[in-house]
Amino acid sequence: MSIYSRDIKSDDKTQAYQVEGPLQQLEQDERVNTFTQKERNAIVRRVDLRLVVTLGCMYCISLLDRTNLGAASVAGMQTELHMNAKNNAYTIVSVVFFLTYTIFQAPAVVFIRTLGPRLFLSLIILFWGATMIGFGFVPNWKVMAVLRIILGIFEAGFYPGCVYLLSTWYPRFELQKRNAMFYLIGSVATGFGGILAYGIMQMDGISKLSGWRWIFILEGLLTCIIAIIGYIIIVDFPEDSAKSFHFLDEKEAAYIVARIEHDRSDAYLEPFTVVGYLKNALDSKVWGFALLYMFTTTNTYAIAYFLPIILKDGMGFSVAKAQCLTAPPYVAAAVVMFIQAVLADKWHLRGPIIVFNALMGVLGLGLLGYLKNPAARYFGVFIATIACNANCPALLTYQSNNIRGQWKRAFTSATLVGGGSLGGIIGTTVFRAKDAPNYRPGILVTLVANAFIVLIVTILTIKFSRANRRASSGGKPIEGLADFRYTY
Repeated sequence: MSIYSRDIKSDDKTQAYQVEGPLQQLEQDERVNTFTQKERNAIVRRVDLRLVVTLGCMYCISLLDRTNLGAASVAGMQTELHMNAKNNAYTIVSVVFFLTYTIFQAPAVVFIRTLGPRLFLSLIILFWGATMIGFGFVPNWKVMAVLRIILGIFEAGFYPGCVYLLSTWYPRFELQKRNAMFYLIGSVATGFGGILAYGIMQMDGISKLSGWRWIFILEGLLTCIIAIIGYIIIVDFPEDSAKSFHFLDEKEAAYIVARIEHDRSDAYLEPFTVVGYLKNALDSKVWGFALLYMFTTTNTYAIAYFLPIILKDGMGFSVAKAQCLTAPPYVAAAVVMFIQAVLADKWHLRGPIIVFNALMGVLGLGLLGYLKNPAARYFGVFIATIACNANCPALLTYQSNNIRGQWKRAFTSATLVGGGSLGGIIGTTVFRAKDAPNYRPGILVTLVANAFIVLIVTILTIKFSRANRRASSGGKPIEGLADFRYTY
């Protein structure tokens, strides 16, 4: 047990805190005042470097392993494994990943809390790296489909686990900048994955293996190496962080815990029960957050998978230009994403920024889908790409800011990312080959998705505003804490 844990016999964590409130506040003040402001800033910077950068680099590997199917396809995988339109093998291999990836997220996040981030994350990364190596030796596409199902199981706990871990380390109004940085670092894989795969393809014929097989083998091996390194450098939860290798000492860890307690009083872990964990599903806002993320990722996956095709077939660019023109919108999205994160944390705003991005998405998709001028349509690409990508860290923070309790935070992280994986299924299936070159039905689906984002945020804003007024008037406490208020 951590030296920061309390002996709480009641299942009602909030009640326990309220009973010892004055003593708890005094302890928090003492821990915070141990350091000067300069020392506090230095501690937070160390957390940023060790936590956000490490998880972001691992997210790079996750995206690399998840998207190298397309690179292998270009390198001859479909021909060698007899994937064709008749057996629809490529679509099957692509989609089956999302099935287990979605189903296993809620139980997987329980294990990150019970096993600890360092052991849990490094183990699942090692297992999916081994699975990726196996892709390089498959005899047919059916075996690859089975391995994709297994890959979905191992990857299921990674992204929601990272989202949950980040939310436990930072106060509510410092979180969006960190979520944005995590997302930005991870997205580097989108830009460099194709270049790396092209270089590995040149190994075609070595050891009598095709170039596409070497993509899986070498990237899987890289994943395994990252897993081993990760076991050393991944940090545990704040209350156990003094145990992490060459990181914070006990006083510094106590300061981090005190910040979280002062912000929302949920730094400590309450006892786990299956009924209590699943009871979080009765909170309507949990599913509101999941739907928001589903509609957002419907856009991000659709743009990521089909933008080059639309640029080439729908707008008349050459293959080389189509590939190159996908990069600038993502660079612009990265800049806007981080600027928004800084302002959102400073102004304590979430919903209005999400709505603004969704409306930008409607404008951009409208220009892309319904105009004929290539310049205007490409401008639409910029706006649509910025809108959906900037909304990803914004939504991660929106849900983290409006819940309390370690297990509820774990459950909500899982359902949010689970909604995102459903958006991946939608985004990769609504752009049908028969709708080329303009893909109007797919454009319409993504437009409607953005409209639903505006609607759901509006409903949540009304709900949160009423709850805040009720709590301020002495009514029902929000999330079981008298001083807690929703952020909207």
